[in-house]
Amino acid sequence: MTIDGQRHHGPEGNGAQHADDGEQQPVGEVLGGDGEYPHEKQRGPVVLRRSRMGEPTTTDQRLLDSRGPADWVHTDPWRVMRIQAEFVEGFGALAEVPRATTVFGSARTPREHEEYQQGVRLGSALAGTGSAVITGGGPGTMEAVNRGASEAGGLSIGLGIELPFEQGLNPWVDLGVNFRYFFTRKTMFVKYAQAFVCLPGGFGTMDELFESLTLVQTKKVTKFPVVMFGRSYWQGLYDWIRDTMRSSGKIGDQELGLLHLTDDVEDAVRVVEEAYAAWDATH
Repeated sequence: MTIDGQRHHGPEGNGAQHADDGEQQPVGEVLGGDGEYPHEKQRGPVVLRRSRMGEPTTTDQRLLDSRGPADWVHTDPWRVMRIQAEFVEGFGALAEVPRATTVFGSARTPREHEEYQQGVRLGSALAGTGSAVITGGGPGTMEAVNRGASEAGGLSIGLGIELPFEQGLNPWVDLGVNFRYFFTRKTMFVKYAQAFVCLPGGFGTMDELFESLTLVQTKKVTKFPVVMFGRSYWQGLYDWIRDTMRSSGKIGDQELGLLHLTDDVEDAVRVVEEAYAAWDATH
């Protein structure tokens, strides 16, 4: 194989016959083929051998050739670029967000429901402390929290997700970002907040609740309170965590102490404020 016009050999000088001396081997071309050196093809940093050699064209050729199907935009390497773009867009949009509280909750809560009214009051109260609110940007209690914060003059943020059955960002989102990938969106929920509040919700809210707890438990994030708002809704789960998980030794008292169960907006805001003061003191 030739590099910079020089011939390089494998162990004991038994190099494969790739090209004449002084002739540069074209990038991406089939190499090798003798002895213990099988034929291979280079695709950037990737080496392909045997049955993996596949496509005879080069990456540049496929890039510059506008003909052919568009299936390439759905391949995993291309998805990496989309994922990277989502992180860049999210970080760019939220970089100057002030202190914030992420609030999770159901998209299915009707506007006339008491849980919706509680969400409005919670959003308003958080905005009154100078905290931005971050929600999933959808309808239901997410909309309620965004509405309360926006109407109170606070910063109302919605991080939407592409779903087959849910509406777009609700009209009370002042700053919104839409995501394709849940894990990208979840990073934004955590990175730009100093507290989590979970209003009654379904599987999505459960996922966010337990992921938040896991991040705090493992100290991936620090000094984050996790508030379960709505005793009648959360009490059964809280009791199971205390009486089954803790009693069987799966968690300890310290992990149980990460949860704060309340029905009171002022109490929830107090917990958030105390946590933020503790966080601020160390940053």
